[in-house]
Amino acid sequence: MPRITRRQFVQTSSAFALGTHPWHSWARSAGRQLLLVGTVTTAPSTSQGIYLFEFDATKGELKQIALAAKSESPTFLALSPDESHLFAVNEVRQFQGKPTGSVSSFALNKKSGMLKAINQATSMGGGPTHITVDHTGRCVFAANYGGGSVVSFHVDDQGQLSEPVSFFQYAADPEKHERRPHAHRVTVSPDNRFLLVNDLGLDVIHIYRLDAATGKLTLNDPPLWQATAGYGPRVLCFHPNGRWAYCVNELRPTVNVLEWNSQRGILTTVQDVSLVPPGYQGKAAPGDVVFDKSAKFAYVTSRLDDFMATFSISPKDGKLTFVEKTSCGGTRPRHLAMDPSGAWLLIANQDSDNIAVFARNKKTGRLSSTAQSFPLATPMCLVFF
Repeated sequence: MPRITRRQFVQTSSAFALGTHPWHSWARSAGRQLLLVGTVTTAPSTSQGIYLFEFDATKGELKQIALAAKSESPTFLALSPDESHLFAVNEVRQFQGKPTGSVSSFALNKKSGMLKAINQATSMGGGPTHITVDHTGRCVFAANYGGGSVVSFHVDDQGQLSEPVSFFQYAADPEKHERRPHAHRVTVSPDNRFLLVNDLGLDVIHIYRLDAATGKLTLNDPPLWQATAGYGPRVLCFHPNGRWAYCVNELRPTVNVLEWNSQRGILTTVQDVSLVPPGYQGKAAPGDVVFDKSAKFAYVTSRLDDFMATFSISPKDGKLTFVEKTSCGGTRPRHLAMDPSGAWLLIANQDSDNIAVFARNKKTGRLSSTAQSFPLATPMCLVFF
């Protein structure tokens, strides 16, 4: 794969950000966290790439510091385990003259928070929407929503992405009158032996065995978990104990609690929890889920009706119990993140151009009724480091 050109490097590196922000005058405050935010950069958005913020956990306040890297619609970000590299999907219509998105690699200066572009690779499909890194930091995976496919890469010592290693194109079964495939989430199993791909178009989670030395994927046996027809499994997140996983369904506002067989790579449904009351006629499109550090509580966002659902998690079987429903502090929540202290929950609200910050009661899991709001055009993904 050709390396990034000098012109591309200058446009996407920290040098650009230094030219547009008084970076030299900024010094990180003691005890404060740094946050990187991916955005949409196409009109009417005014964002230009990945932004750096400082977060004050004593007050729940965000301060925008710089444009960490100029990049085309880096809508989702993934940090390597050692935090030396950041990877992003570029949700663009064309890359290298072909109708496909791309994946970008950056070197991260953990002290300054600035990013330096390394290289880009084709995602081999339209509308890449999610990216993740395996637990060794040597494999990267991207889900193509528009293209209905998944792609894997190997990463070298310098953080450079290889040419695609594995690629799987999904297809609907016309005899079953299925919807089009839409891969939306890539998730590495806790033991790094499997990759799971949520396909909300085909109502399945594809399961692959992972060769972490090369990034190569091979179909597992069985090759998938079948969701209830019409549910649209959008997001998957493993419980820290590795025994349970939580699947957020977009088309039917529900969450499935799943038991994970780590030896065979099999998911089994344990619980089906509705995010809306019986007879609810309004719109709802669940978006993402996050746990607190102790995994006692789960928080699930929903777009269209713009709410946050809080659940307690049973330590016995992982089942969810509803706690409360609150506002998400904006419109169309795309991603959420718990700050490292666990005292605050941050939500990127795409259509209202803001990041909402809610205070959180660590004992009860409940959120404050109102949020502080900090402006940023079309925020999409939040990554603390």
